[in-house]
Amino acid sequence: MRTARLVMPALVLGLVPTLHLADLSDQDPPSRVGRLSSLSGSVSFRPGSVDDWATATANYPLTTGDHLWTDAGARAEITIGSSAIRLASQSAFGFLALDDRTTQVRLSQGAVAVRLRHLGDDEAFEIDTPNGAVSLLRPGSYRVDVDSTGDTTTVTVRHGEAEVTASGSAFSVHADDAAVVVGSDSPSYDIHAALRPDAWDDWCTARDRRWDEARSARYVSRDVIGYEDLDDYGDWRETGPYGAVWVPRTAVVGWAPYRYGHWAWVDPWGWTWIDDAPWGFAPFHYGRWVYVEGGWAWVPGRVVARPVYAPALVAFVGGRNWSVAIGLGGGGGGGGVAWFPLGPEEPYVPGYHVSDTYIRNVNVTNVNVTNINVTNVNVTNINYRNRNAPGAVTVVTQQTFVESRPVGRSVIVVPRERLDEAVVVGGAARVTPSRESILGQPPSVAVRRPPEAVTRRTVFVRTTPPPPLVPFTAREPALRAHPGRPLDDSALASLRARAPGARAAPLVRPAVPAISEHPSRALRPAREGLPVTRPVSATPAAPRPEKGPPAARDAERPAPVAPAERPRRSERPAPAAARGERPPAAAPAERPGRAERPAPAAAPAERPAPAAPPSERPGREERPAPSAAPAPQPRRPERAAPAERAAPAPAPARAEPERPQPERRPAAERQRGKDRKAERDSTKEKPPN
Repeated sequence: MRTARLVMPALVLGLVPTLHLADLSDQDPPSRVGRLSSLSGSVSFRPGSVDDWATATANYPLTTGDHLWTDAGARAEITIGSSAIRLASQSAFGFLALDDRTTQVRLSQGAVAVRLRHLGDDEAFEIDTPNGAVSLLRPGSYRVDVDSTGDTTTVTVRHGEAEVTASGSAFSVHADDAAVVVGSDSPSYDIHAALRPDAWDDWCTARDRRWDEARSARYVSRDVIGYEDLDDYGDWRETGPYGAVWVPRTAVVGWAPYRYGHWAWVDPWGWTWIDDAPWGFAPFHYGRWVYVEGGWAWVPGRVVARPVYAPALVAFVGGRNWSVAIGLGGGGGGGGVAWFPLGPEEPYVPGYHVSDTYIRNVNVTNVNVTNINVTNVNVTNINYRNRNAPGAVTVVTQQTFVESRPVGRSVIVVPRERLDEAVVVGGAARVTPSRESILGQPPSVAVRRPPEAVTRRTVFVRTTPPPPLVPFTAREPALRAHPGRPLDDSALASLRARAPGARAAPLVRPAVPAISEHPSRALRPAREGLPVTRPVSATPAAPRPEKGPPAARDAERPAPVAPAERPRRSERPAPAAARGERPPAAAPAERPGRAERPAPAAAPAERPAPAAPPSERPGREERPAPSAAPAPQPRRPERAAPAERAAPAPAPARAEPERPQPERRPAAERQRGKDRKAERDSTKEKPPN
């Protein structure tokens, strides 16, 4: 057996306690992914580099270009750091971009709920729909619905603040409000009070509560994806040498890490472990494993502000003669693939292209980087503690590995002396992926697919997404030249320029440039005379200065959005009726509960008689042009001082004396004046006795 100590040729520049976005190189892969954390019903998955759909797999890491479809009655949950995205039934979802600064998703049909726990000043979260781009401006709870025709989008803000951009214009949606955007080429919008939560909202709230109450947050950062599942499937213990460790509760005899699951090829990281356990994400992409007190325990390491995701924290073993020795044939380890989990203070050396800063950051929680230079490690000169642990080394055939077959069913038993002869080859298997590796499973017979019209539907974007991924068929020859190593950016750029179909434009339309090209298409209210939206600045970060405490949202609303006219939302039923999946009749019954808006409570009684309230609706066709601007002014402080609405009727009488209804009062007064004058005249002619 090879027993050598870790070589420490140089000291690293210093301890790296946290990861800052400014430290990241553009050549490095993202430090976070989207974990497919919960599945219910028929959920389908399509990677960005292939055209095939497959059955979605729990714990699969999602990234830029990946798509999901939830069939009828299905649900799905995606976790990204400390935030969550949840998909309702019959939702077509995809990641246009996912990196350390940007989360940009497309929703061409269905509904998504977002719990955004943190949003840095240099981060953006955008949901792109067929009717407009929705930017989430602060942490909170949001819901976006797109109807089956793609003609109507509803944006509901429970907590936080959002901004909708389309046709070169934008408007804000504040807490407890919902906006309905209708149309795409010439869209209109309406804002009303948010509807009460339905059954799906209640399910999302229950999932959020589970996160908030997770005890594991005491031991790991909330940005460790999957921490919320640890409480239900294991226990935390204090150990002397490793501190707090997590021990899974499992009934499998001889259980070992990285054995019950399968491998998949996920760009840009390459070979990635997908565990079968419902808790099987955090312990396999962060921290280290150790065999202690007769069993396996997960060591999360030190808590850092932004932990870095890794595809699999293992060391692969093999060798030219070793594969033949264990009876699998082939040269260079081609016949079999073997690995074991890394232990505490053992560095992980990625098999993909990264910077020195990335290597330090991905190791900072579990390696004492003040004592070793993790950017210059010889992986063969490390005394790996888990290599001799019971059942630590897992061996399978290359076919099982490449075709993403279940590892636990295909483990090959290798004598101990043969395992000792194996040589550590690094953090990546030197095996070329296949199409099955991209899908993360063998070919499936029957997979539910979204309708073709939905997958080809164009969405509006505020942020320009990255170019489409290079198809796997174009990458495959280059991947065979360097087995097990993903292509770098320069190789991908070269393939994108040459590969047929690699330069196909994504199904997106810019939401901002239309402001100068088609000024007449600016986003307009659903009814004439309603608030005119403000133009979008050419600077993407323009709406950010409007951030502030939620309690001060009313005072922050810009004048172009005309907050003074917000009480009229209940007087505009047309867009609400366009939402097929949300009954319009329920809205009036829910609005009287909002104390700051007394007007909507009386609105239902006025709707059957549209001729009655012309004085309160100057935006209708009856209004004269000069009176349009002054009319909303008395209503501006309405939310802060509802009592000022006591005298709305006299105002039209002064501004519009020619209207029949306002003239009744002056006419009566003139008649009474005539009667009094006649009485005085009669008194003068006949002095009192």
